[in-house]
Amino acid sequence: MSAELRFLVVDGLSGVQTFARQMLEGFGVPAECVRCASDPESALTLGLEFKPDFLITDWFPRATLSGIALYEQLKTVTPGCRLALLSFEVGPEQEAQAQAAGSRFLLRKPFTAAELKATMSRALEALAKERPELHQRLSAIMRAANPPGVAPPRIVLPAIPVPPALKPGDKVRFGDKTETVQVVVVSHGELVVQLRGSNALIPATKLQRL
Repeated sequence: MSAELRFLVVDGLSGVQTFARQMLEGFGVPAECVRCASDPESALTLGLEFKPDFLITDWFPRATLSGIALYEQLKTVTPGCRLALLSFEVGPEQEAQAQAAGSRFLLRKPFTAAELKATMSRALEALAKERPELHQRLSAIMRAANPPGVAPPRIVLPAIPVPPALKPGDKVRFGDKTETVQVVVVSHGELVVQLRGSNALIPATKLQRL
């Protein structure tokens, strides 16, 4: 790992990228050491050159290249890279897979700025204990993030909409009409729905479950 830790944030939601970038820069991580991507494929191209020390990624469960698979690819060029996962779907199966992959955390979406900061702080503190050669750099980051006697800076972040839990066959209200859910998928990190009789993909946040 370099003297400056490099972070790669991968998420289809721009709000999540903003969450993570502002948090890391608030920790004192230089802006040039934080890169973002919207999908695993572009993240792989970027990551093979950028060689991140820490990958924070959406799970991308239905993508050709999942978040965990992206991590495995990046470890071929940066064996010491660490993983952190974000997901709308968090259950025993996801938790087991995240643990098997060595993920530092699996954080359920949507989350608040405080939740992400606290979770990432714990991950960095654990990394400092595991990697003595990084202890000084990580300690400096944590001191910058939480200076003694100084209130932490307020990070203003956009809200991430909460998608309703939907499955095929559910009745929903879209606009002024009652529709039936035909297909539920995750596209570019966002939960989207195809309604019966329509080919359009509609963000789940625009639907009201009946």
